[in-house]
Amino acid sequence: MTTKRGKSGRRAPVPYRWESFEDEALLGLRFCDLRLRLQDSLAWPAVERLYAELERRGLHFRPHAWLAEEWFSPDGVPGIALPFFVAHPRLRELERRHMGEVEGGSRRWLIRILRHEAGHALDVAYGLRRRADWRAVFGRASQPYPHDYAPRPSSRRHVLHLGHWYAQSHPTEDFAETFAVWLQPKARWRRDYAGWPAAAKLEYVDRLMAEIAGRRPPNRDRSVVEPLAVNRRTLGAHYRRKAALYQQYDRRYDPWLRRTFAVREPGQDGVPAARFIREIEPQLRRLLVRRARLHPYLVDHAIAMLVRRARQLDLVLRAPRRDSKRRVVRLHERVVLDVLRRNRENYAV
Repeated sequence: MTTKRGKSGRRAPVPYRWESFEDEALLGLRFCDLRLRLQDSLAWPAVERLYAELERRGLHFRPHAWLAEEWFSPDGVPGIALPFFVAHPRLRELERRHMGEVEGGSRRWLIRILRHEAGHALDVAYGLRRRADWRAVFGRASQPYPHDYAPRPSSRRHVLHLGHWYAQSHPTEDFAETFAVWLQPKARWRRDYAGWPAAAKLEYVDRLMAEIAGRRPPNRDRSVVEPLAVNRRTLGAHYRRKAALYQQYDRRYDPWLRRTFAVREPGQDGVPAARFIREIEPQLRRLLVRRARLHPYLVDHAIAMLVRRARQLDLVLRAPRRDSKRRVVRLHERVVLDVLRRNRENYAV
């Protein structure tokens, strides 16, 4: 695909032929047929922002990035693969329709994931996991990667960054999450994590980054792993495989959701419950964080989980908006308190 210059001088992507395809036709395309370029995509400004944040911290490291099927940072290669669906609005729409959400689908979410993946890439670039002091803080990176993990939501030994208490899944994820929190501009981690054991990990990362600042990384491998350009799998095959992996949804709160909302009947109009929760999210978050004194991370976890499940169940409002708002607040309070009471969740890695 070629590009053209707009009046502002910035590159503007030429439209893709598949933008107007119906879902069935789009799913029949192979990934290599999309002819996507990261530099011409919606995600590229976030990659440039990541580079600026690393430079601002004095780190002479720019992880190379490319488009693939999913998010990952390969073992041994200090780079970042971004999923194809963050590149274009039509692909984000397709992802949301099939998976219920777009991982990295907002600017805030996208840069948060990029900071996390940059932590993995930095670890590989500088061989940090081989250091004795790194292992003393985070554990051994050689520890087997689990197929799933059971975090403790009340634990203060790990930072809170990406969802599902991901720092608790493995030592390398613990480091990547800690690095991501440290990297945030105007980060107030000393205040936010005061009194937490996790603060010692942040202080270690702060000292470690000061040590490697200005140094070129020993590992400068620019290999590109599983890029879209050579991927001959169709989008349809990708989503069938992905659906099989994610078909076991957490149904624990389905009865509570069904009492709060109604299941859409065939041909029935109605305000989608998932959309309504997102509409009132700022008020909902403010009420739960300030009034109920719940941690923002827990509140965000509950909102994301209930939005995803409400969309999967195709729920709609069963009462006027004012009454529904009160019901939604009570539902979220109940879910967050249940998570804390059980203090044990289970997630696939």
